[in-house]
Amino acid sequence: MSTSTSSSIRGPRMAARPLADLMPILSTLRRHKIAAGLIVLEVALSCAIVTNALHLIQTRIEALHTDSGLVESELAVLNLRASRPQPPERTATLVAEDVARLRALPGVKAATVVNQIVYGNNSNNSGVSLEPDSRGQRLVAAQYAGDEQLLPTFGLKLLEGRNFRSDEVLDSFQAFSVAEPKIGQLIVNKAMADKLFPGRSAVGQAVYIFGSSPSTIIGVVQTLTHTQLHRARGGDNDGAAMILPLRGGGSYVIRTDPGRLDAQIKAATAVLEDVGRGRVVTQGQPLTAMRAAFYAQDRAMAWLMGGVCVALLLVTAMGIVGLASFWVQQRTRMIGTRRALGATEGQILRYFQLENLLLTTTGVVIGLGGAWSLSQLLMQSYALPRLPWVYLPAGALALWTLGQLAVWVPARRAARLSAVAALRA
Repeated sequence: MSTSTSSSIRGPRMAARPLADLMPILSTLRRHKIAAGLIVLEVALSCAIVTNALHLIQTRIEALHTDSGLVESELAVLNLRASRPQPPERTATLVAEDVARLRALPGVKAATVVNQIVYGNNSNNSGVSLEPDSRGQRLVAAQYAGDEQLLPTFGLKLLEGRNFRSDEVLDSFQAFSVAEPKIGQLIVNKAMADKLFPGRSAVGQAVYIFGSSPSTIIGVVQTLTHTQLHRARGGDNDGAAMILPLRGGGSYVIRTDPGRLDAQIKAATAVLEDVGRGRVVTQGQPLTAMRAAFYAQDRAMAWLMGGVCVALLLVTAMGIVGLASFWVQQRTRMIGTRRALGATEGQILRYFQLENLLLTTTGVVIGLGGAWSLSQLLMQSYALPRLPWVYLPAGALALWTLGQLAVWVPARRAARLSAVAALRA
């Protein structure tokens, strides 16, 4: 061991310069290629995996904070199951009666029935074009269907235009009983308006949804998301959503004051079941509970990725500490000789820190290449977003810091060895 380190035994003037220790360090690392290679590999794997894991955590956190555009804390959703089926031509009439009873309940601000609801298990979409019969530009949009009370129930804000009038709401069964449904009006969200009519107002513009019959946009709302939110991103939908003035079957939605949802759900359940039609409310819960269930997988994935990051960093830190402690023990006599020649504690400490910096930097360089390659693989296989470049220097800085902190304790112990004790050892 003294052969590989004898060139590092200089006077304090030479030892004070970090570059003077570079050649002895490289010589020592060449003699311990396996141990050094394992640390480099550990750092490289941690860099590649942790960088992408942190990116995945960030995407999950962003998803958890996605704004649906609805006043979620004030909404409850109820679904029915009938023991005997009702004629489809009477559905709109029965729904209108149900909604009228719900709106009459004390404390209910608004109520409606909608064909689909955010965080639900259904997804209705339709193609929209600017020319008849789907010619020209075509956009796939989430298709909501409801009456004139859908906007106030959801709490959606109109940016321009107006809401539906009650006389514009159509019977869904009758509207779709013909080969080419004629929907005169619709309301779109801002994402859809900007995509179809960039730089100009969408109100008053005609679009084509079902064949050659035009539909006129009468309003634009700020935010109305796809029912699957972020899970629909990157596809044909691209955030577009629209509301059609149709009354038919679906989920009943009531809006009330926060904190009163449980009581209102019980009251609404009693109203919907007590009409002599043999119906049962199969689901009645606040929209916030549906949101929590919808994001349960994303939340669990974020925690899992966080645990993987912590475990990898701990293993890497323990490997650095173990290797540094081993090398300190092997170089005890060299340390004593340098101290006897006048080397200070700070110079001994910097020697081991520089050695660790070389190993960590080599691992980081390899790891950054691996991180970028892993990101490309995830993009191709799972349609994940591209790894932002800012994660690369952040990951490198984190591992450099981790390496210096991990080597500090054994390096500090080595620096505090007295020359007499080290030479006796």
